[in-house]
Amino acid sequence: MTTSIDYDAIATTLTKAGLVVRGGFQVAVSDCVPTMESGNSAKSVVLVGNIGGSLWPSFAAAHPKESADNESHPTLLDDWSRHVLTEVAETLGGLAACMPLFPFEGPPFLPFIRWAQKAEAVISSPIGPLIHPNYGLWHAYRGALAFAYHIPLPEPEERQKPCDTCMEKPCLSGCPVSAHEHDAFDLSRCMDHVVTDVGSPCMANGCLARQACTVGSEFRYAADQAHFHMVAFCRANRRMRD
Repeated sequence: MTTSIDYDAIATTLTKAGLVVRGGFQVAVSDCVPTMESGNSAKSVVLVGNIGGSLWPSFAAAHPKESADNESHPTLLDDWSRHVLTEVAETLGGLAACMPLFPFEGPPFLPFIRWAQKAEAVISSPIGPLIHPNYGLWHAYRGALAFAYHIPLPEPEERQKPCDTCMEKPCLSGCPVSAHEHDAFDLSRCMDHVVTDVGSPCMANGCLARQACTVGSEFRYAADQAHFHMVAFCRANRRMRD
């Protein structure tokens, strides 16, 4: 199957929604990419996400009350991502040729972390989230687009891993309650802290461990976006614990 859609055209379409292409890969059986709606196997996958606050203006325009009042339903951003990427897929040829995929749908969940490491120079940080050499911890993957045909894709760059040359690891000591001790994340300790008055800096400005990382500091989320994510994080995990 031939098409006039290329990587740059996909990027341009996504930019209108505040999203960016995050690399991609040609599909192998071991990638566990779902079958297309047409019944054919996907040939190429392009990852989609945000860098810094790139998505925030579009999202805030779609949900002005929630973003202005710092309110968040735990799935609101996921719902917005699903809506936007489904529209993009339809624009790029329809769901039979371009299928949106999401990291938050499951179980079973799609292996987005493995896909991201195949598509870009990202690695797991000492506190868990993937770190990018340029963007640090201030980026996310909101979904992916699977195509029924091959799309020429940029080769992932070979980059130095930022954590390899960071001796002090300020992210590990940045949490006020040491929730990242012993190579694990203590969710209960984090949650018990951020919902208190003492934990208000975390709630207002985002995770202090994440803030402590110096890589990509110019891409840090603004306070309104950081607070929105923290509220969603707390509500989602409170619901899981209840």
